[in-house]
Amino acid sequence: MTSPLAALFGLQPIAWAMIAVLISVALLTVMIAWGRLQPLLAFVVAALVAALLLNMPLTTIPGAIEKGIGDLLGSLVVIICLGAVFGKLIADSGAAQRIATWLIGVFGPKRVPIALTLTGFIVGIPLYYNVGFVLLVPLIFSLVYQSKRPAVALAIPLLAGLSIAHGFLPPHPSPTALVAQFHADMGKTLIYGLIVAIPTLIIAGPVFAMSLKGIRAEPAAIFHTEPRAEADLPGVFNSFATALLPVVLLAAATGLSLLAVSDPALKSLIGFLANPTIVMLIAYAVAVVTLGIGRGQGLPAVMQGAQGALRDIAPILLIIAGAGALKEVLVDSGVSAQLGVTLGHLPLPPLVLAWLVATLIRICLGSATVAGVTAAGIVAPLVQSTGADPCLMVLAVGAGSLMCSHVNDSGFWMFKEYFGVSLKDTFLSWSLMETLVGLFGLLFILLLQNVLHP
Repeated sequence: MTSPLAALFGLQPIAWAMIAVLISVALLTVMIAWGRLQPLLAFVVAALVAALLLNMPLTTIPGAIEKGIGDLLGSLVVIICLGAVFGKLIADSGAAQRIATWLIGVFGPKRVPIALTLTGFIVGIPLYYNVGFVLLVPLIFSLVYQSKRPAVALAIPLLAGLSIAHGFLPPHPSPTALVAQFHADMGKTLIYGLIVAIPTLIIAGPVFAMSLKGIRAEPAAIFHTEPRAEADLPGVFNSFATALLPVVLLAAATGLSLLAVSDPALKSLIGFLANPTIVMLIAYAVAVVTLGIGRGQGLPAVMQGAQGALRDIAPILLIIAGAGALKEVLVDSGVSAQLGVTLGHLPLPPLVLAWLVATLIRICLGSATVAGVTAAGIVAPLVQSTGADPCLMVLAVGAGSLMCSHVNDSGFWMFKEYFGVSLKDTFLSWSLMETLVGLFGLLFILLLQNVLHP
């Protein structure tokens, strides 16, 4: 729709559309990064400004915002909430600690970085990043005091595992939201994400950590807490099997759905079981039994953790809701389709372009989740206009959303304060680790694309 402002400045409609999107994203950045406005409110204001700049009829703007919020949240809220309560139960039951201590015991003192890398990745699959960070940092400090090894060199492999799971793997909020925005397959995205994550983790985790032994850290004593008693922890098999159950179920259901099944009833059953909501519901029900009721806890006690998890996940749901409002304005105004055609003609592969847009927004905003869902709303039309693989687009945006963590990212400050390192050393360790995750993540995504679509 042609805007009077475009005519006033003598601009072509597509040029004005791109300027309007840039103004909206810049305004979003200022409101969140400088004004500290709650992200949902910032997204709604940015969506209103974009709609006005793009000359949408005034009577349609509120409906577009409401539809965008409802459509995106409607398909995600149950999955994300189930993922939150599932991860909380893994943490509260001691299963995460059991996984960590068992891996460290198996690999031995000389290979502690490898054990911590696996711990961060495996525990990071069911746990949200901040929960995993707070839960596992005391374990790192315990190892530091016992082994006298450098704290940062021990921490980076574990935190790399947590970060990669957070950015690449459903049911984490950002990749789950990206799956919905790109209309990708959840199971395939998870399988592709695992393929990309493992080599990326090796490089950004234990390999990179070898260069960090000279960084001095002075962890605050307040963060050194004693782990739970051995007798209070669930068994090794129980811990691993329950924590990894969503991954196993999603991968198995996706594999079965690819088979040529002729029986309609069996085909319907496989499709039902492959639904991410059903997968997470089954996984949580099993966890309640194996890690809660089966170990002598009453159902009310197990549900207390669920209530806390839902409170913690509410801000993330509001971010996703706001992103849905901005996305719908871009779609209803017609600018989304225009941008898809224009971006598709740029001399960059669509996966690289999606990664670059997410990176730029991440640098401006700090939040990986906000960067991911905002970038997806801008580059989603590339899937149709270029034929890009939607599952790989999810991963490309996820990789870009983890790039260049710096002073506007809460994770940056959590790392600095918990480990007591200087600002310079935080850049040289934490920020560089996140950048390696983003760069090598993109590299392995492009290599996977060549294998899948030669």
